[in-house]
Amino acid sequence: MKGEGRKLRGILTTLLICAALAPAGCGKLPFLKDRSQAEVPAPQPQTPPEGAAAVRPPEGARTAEQFDTTTADERKKAAEAPKPGGESLLGETVASLGDPAAAGFWLETPLVTSVRQGRVENPATGKSSQVELRPIEGPKTGGSRISLAAMRLIGASLTDLPTLKVFAGG
Repeated sequence: MKGEGRKLRGILTTLLICAALAPAGCGKLPFLKDRSQAEVPAPQPQTPPEGAAAVRPPEGARTAEQFDTTTADERKKAAEAPKPGGESLLGETVASLGDPAAAGFWLETPLVTSVRQGRVENPATGKSSQVELRPIEGPKTGGSRISLAAMRLIGASLTDLPTLKVFAGG
């Protein structure tokens, strides 16, 4: 019996050591990794529209006002009504806030295949903004990303996912 007791104690000790060390190696197994810590590719730098200066937010910016570097004149121009008959509806898209440090009025969307001028309208508020439409990969039903300045101009909360009407031209 004494030999069996030692053997059982040895097995239990080995199991206890394995159980204590097992979590240390779990991060090395791809199927057990915490997805929130997965490597995310760095965002691609945004190029400002032609003729626009790349105004970066001040170092240490924390509020929407600090990140929104557009001028009152730029906001007024972006809020102008479209020319009659000068635009066409591309479709609707659900938009999230894009890179808040990327200046200007733009919408990254799979509804276009090349950079062009357009307009977004928020049906919930009736407000719209002239924007630069920038293509991104994905199905036409995929989501879009909108600039901080445009999001504020159309009256959407920065944490909302508004459904927007997207127009080309204007």
